[in-house]
Amino acid sequence: MNVVGVISIVFFYCLILSVGLWAGKKKHTGNSEEEVMLAGRNIGLFVGIFTMTATWVGGGYINGTAEAIYTSGLLWCQAPFGYALSLVFGGIFFADPMRRQGYVTMLDPLQDCFGERMGGLLFLPALCGEVFWSAGILSALGATLSVIIELDQATSVILSCCIAVFYTIFGGLASVAYTDVIQLFAIFIGLWLSVPFAWYNKKVDFNQPGLDLIGEIQGKDFLSYIDYALLLVFGGIPWQVYFQRVLSSKSASQAQILSFVAAFGCFIMAIPPVIIGMVARATDWNQTKYEGPMPMTQKETSMVLPMVMQYLTPDWVAFFALGAISAAIMSSADSSVLSASSMFARNIYRMLLRQSASEMEIVWVMRLSIVVVAFSATTMAITIPSIYGLWSMCSDLVYVILFPQLTMVVHFKHYCNTYGSLAAYIVAFYIRMAGGEPLLGLKPMIHFPGWDGEKQLFPFRTTAMLCSLFTLVFVSWFTKWLFINGKLAPHYDWFHCVVNIPEDAVRVGEPHEGEQMTTLTSGPMGPQYGAAVTTGLVGKDERNGRINPALDINDDEATTTTAVQRKASVVGKVYKQGYEQTTTGF
Repeated sequence: MNVVGVISIVFFYCLILSVGLWAGKKKHTGNSEEEVMLAGRNIGLFVGIFTMTATWVGGGYINGTAEAIYTSGLLWCQAPFGYALSLVFGGIFFADPMRRQGYVTMLDPLQDCFGERMGGLLFLPALCGEVFWSAGILSALGATLSVIIELDQATSVILSCCIAVFYTIFGGLASVAYTDVIQLFAIFIGLWLSVPFAWYNKKVDFNQPGLDLIGEIQGKDFLSYIDYALLLVFGGIPWQVYFQRVLSSKSASQAQILSFVAAFGCFIMAIPPVIIGMVARATDWNQTKYEGPMPMTQKETSMVLPMVMQYLTPDWVAFFALGAISAAIMSSADSSVLSASSMFARNIYRMLLRQSASEMEIVWVMRLSIVVVAFSATTMAITIPSIYGLWSMCSDLVYVILFPQLTMVVHFKHYCNTYGSLAAYIVAFYIRMAGGEPLLGLKPMIHFPGWDGEKQLFPFRTTAMLCSLFTLVFVSWFTKWLFINGKLAPHYDWFHCVVNIPEDAVRVGEPHEGEQMTTLTSGPMGPQYGAAVTTGLVGKDERNGRINPALDINDDEATTTTAVQRKASVVGKVYKQGYEQTTTGF
């Protein structure tokens, strides 16, 4: 076992653990749902920039960037540009309305519009994406540590996961956010420390004949290239890890600023792994101490970044840089675990299984969920060889299923309902699965135009997304037309979302008569109404995050706002008569 490497990794692991525990203690002002899941919506600008950037800049980002440069060249390194643009578009179109509404998770607007049960169905691709992403990070980390310090992969994965889980349970998002600061500093310093030594290594020759650092996009690959680029840009938006940062911001404007600055940060943080990938491409590996197969297999190319550090830099640089980056990769798994646990505790346990649950109960369910999700991710990282194939499939499902539905409920919620949501879900799922997945050995059921016998060259992912969007709008319009025009009797409204709306239906945007409300007025969105989702069993401090604390009014003022109550009463009656588009689930 390499003693110097062990010391380096232990030092950085202890540093991140200490920061995580300190942040949890520093921000620990209560055990409310918002306090643990969103750090009390009090993330400052400095920490916010780092934690928003860390949404994508982690182990998979830097390793994947270097691998793409090494295997295919600069043109095929799409992740830095794609994820940076996803933050830009997320900031422009989603950060402001989501934060102004005071949601707690990404699934909240989906459940508001489509109901608790449909929201539970939409939870599945979001959950799988987060869990498999965490498993992929841990798997790569275990492989890296086994190379650096010759530690058994299972042991290193379990140890790393336990550390991340410990401070996440203790401090929630506050611990995650502050460790993200250390994570980015460690990655930045570790990578840039290695670059000059690797660049000027004598075994690296940028003048060798036939060296192509740019790569090539052949004509037949152009559509699939665009398809993957759109997947990164728009498929990178509907993730809870992103919206957790958005919703934890102090204001909607700050959430947008963080998104834009983080996009620039993603691009900047990609520069050193791009350089390292170029160095790896220009290296004569036969002259190094590398003893693996040549040409490298997929297993070796996925670790080309730590291999450059190990074989092309001095020992002290390699161990410091690899220790810093390994600890940073470990830290990047915490946010996905917290995101999946938050969605389960709030959108499944509270909204679907136990609506009368108290704040403390939800927090403990979330903490238990952190352990379960982390255990699942760890088990997958150790036992499943094709973990990146699973994550690739789930990220595709997030793009084709969640992106069109989230777009509609945020901007055009009166044009969609639960019938359209379910139909769109089925259509998107079928088309994507019919396209196959080589990484999982799934053969395509449909050979789209351009099929070359091995892979799909047609942009079938984006096609699935557009078909899902069209299905959502058309089926929603058609079912509404059937019920409103009397073509179907109200009792056939099985999902209770058009005309057959129960008298006791409760939505965040549709409070009961006489129930306490708060008016949020902000610019062109006009007045927005917030109320407890749990049926009349919660007080002022338990409004499920729909109330912005900075704009909240006290109970005395709330009881005197009779005009607002009368307006809400009228709106509620109109909704119940079926003249407006509302949903309560099927």
